[in-house]
Amino acid sequence: MTVTRARTSEILDRLTALHPKKIDLSLERLELLLERLGAPHTKLPPVIHIAGTNGKGSVLAYLKAILQATGKRVHAYSSPHLVRFNERIELAGTPISDDALGELLDEVEEANAGAPITFFEITTAAAFLAFARQPADVLLLEVGLGGGLDATNVIDRPALSVITPIYLDHQDFLGSTLGQIAGEKAGILKSKVPAIIGPQSAEAQSVIEARSGKVGASLRLHGTDFIAHEEQGRFIYQDTDGLIDLPLPRLEGRHQIENAAMAIAAFKAFAGTSYEPEALAAGMRTVTWPGRLQRLKDGPLVDALGGDGPSDPNRPDLWVDGGHNPGAARVVAQAMADLDERLSRPLYVLAAMGKGKDAHGFFKPYVGLARRVFTVEMPGGHEGYSPQELAAEASGAGLAASTAANIADGIAQALADAGGEAPRILITGSLYLVGEVLQDNT
Repeated sequence: MTVTRARTSEILDRLTALHPKKIDLSLERLELLLERLGAPHTKLPPVIHIAGTNGKGSVLAYLKAILQATGKRVHAYSSPHLVRFNERIELAGTPISDDALGELLDEVEEANAGAPITFFEITTAAAFLAFARQPADVLLLEVGLGGGLDATNVIDRPALSVITPIYLDHQDFLGSTLGQIAGEKAGILKSKVPAIIGPQSAEAQSVIEARSGKVGASLRLHGTDFIAHEEQGRFIYQDTDGLIDLPLPRLEGRHQIENAAMAIAAFKAFAGTSYEPEALAAGMRTVTWPGRLQRLKDGPLVDALGGDGPSDPNRPDLWVDGGHNPGAARVVAQAMADLDERLSRPLYVLAAMGKGKDAHGFFKPYVGLARRVFTVEMPGGHEGYSPQELAAEASGAGLAASTAANIADGIAQALADAGGEAPRILITGSLYLVGEVLQDNT
């Protein structure tokens, strides 16, 4: 049976309503469903399990690019998606088709038989079925939320664990302190499974090390076991095996040095000595990760900027980034500051944000950098700050702020406010917002 995109969307909408809570961290419901499905989570390719607050997706993207450069078939699971749900499930490098996804969703819905389960759990079950049925050499598995009680943590023995930098985020589900959040993230650590640990605060690092000691996981720490930096336009990675001179990562922002370093450390731990060093350079050159500090170079929104096309040096810049917590804002604001040093332009921020996020902390890094913030509604019915509430948060953080009817209106207001200058416009605060922008700009 051919499953249309509309039919797949209908199934996904129905599954969303299966459980009264959007997020309910537990493993029991999914474990029961997976047993009914024949335990596909026990039949997967070797798994690299990735948790953390910021950088998970970028590390996954680097790992995928490096592994594919060695000729490996790579499955990948990530969330949320930007434009289409199919992006979450990549089978040997290709997003799952509507036909395959629809059939899998029908199968897991029938096996679940109406029992309470969250949307993320039941779609994770579908992903595991897909990954178990199509051969691959490795599965890159990104945690949805947290770690220990996240649906992806039904994997008893991954080949490798990775924990990216941990910040305050999702406190209503993971805990109010950095230590509590780190404890949940560290729940992916397993006995005798090596783990790559990215840069951490002292509090988070202490919790991770305590957890590793309790379960018997071996840690490889950023700053101790591996380091990286930029030098004369090159990316220098160093660990106990020596120094590797590589091209700079293709992804924008100095924080990508750390993300790329975690990916290289993870790749080396997974592959051992059986790889061609050129694969690392190829990974840096070919990596893609849409919606994360991405400059839009064509499409209707870019056309609205005016100018004489992409080659016009005076055309305004339009950037998108789905970061939604203060840690993400700090690295993106730093990237904007670095861009300003190379080509000075007034910065305007267009933002929407989910309710419960630390909006005040998110806007703080832009003080003294952004000329004005324009706030819009959260798209797609997702619960968020109203434009008026979010503008008040930005004002409280010390920024000039006002509301916009939508993204196009915000861009128009930014262009008008800039007068004769060519502005740099950043759309940020929510992956849902960025996803809508990318969809509307095609």
